[in-house]
Formats: sequence, structure tokens, C-alpha cells
Amino acid sequence: MANRTDVTINGTDYTLISEESPSYMQKVAALVDEKMTDILSSGRVSRMDAAVLAATNLADELLKQQSAAENLRRQLKGYLDEAGKAKAELSECKRELVKLQQQKR
Repeated sequence: MANRTDVTINGTDYTLISEESPSYMQKVAALVDEKMTDILSSGRVSRMDAAVLAATNLADELLKQQSAAENLRRQLKGYLDEAGKAKAELSECKRELVKLQQQKR
């Protein structure tokens, strides 16, 4: 069920409709508001330009975070593969040890 959440971004009220919780949508709106406020305070740009620059900055951050997450997934997969190989080697060593112990008897 979609939730309706009233938020204010850069002095303008909006109603957001989302499956996410209202508290989450408030956080999203606060982040957009913060980005726009930072851009508007740093120079003479229109609200439209500030919105586009905020969206561009947020998209840049998103893409960098997605890339970092993918790198971590690849690294984790490598670690899991190594752990699997080590486990297989350990099993083989245990089998060999049992075999050697049986030969001594």
C-alpha cells in the first residue's frame, strides 16, 4: 500500500507517494533539500539549476556507491571461493591423515 508523505524541499511543499515508510521519505526529502540549499548558498543559480545540480550530484554519489558495492561483492566472492578451496584441501588432508594412520596399524 502506498504511503502519502508531505515534505518540504527548498521551501516548497510536496506530497510524495511511495511504498516506503513516511520517515524514510522524510530522510530522502531532507537529503535533497540539503543538497539544493548547499548549491543555492554557494552561488547565483536558479532553483531549477540547483535542482538539476542536486540531482546530478546525487546520481554521481549513487553510481559511485553502486560501483563500490559491486567491488565489495566481487572481493567477498573471491574470499568465499578461497575459503571453499581451503575447506576442500582440509577435507583432503583429513582423509589422507586417516589413511596414513590406518596404514601404520
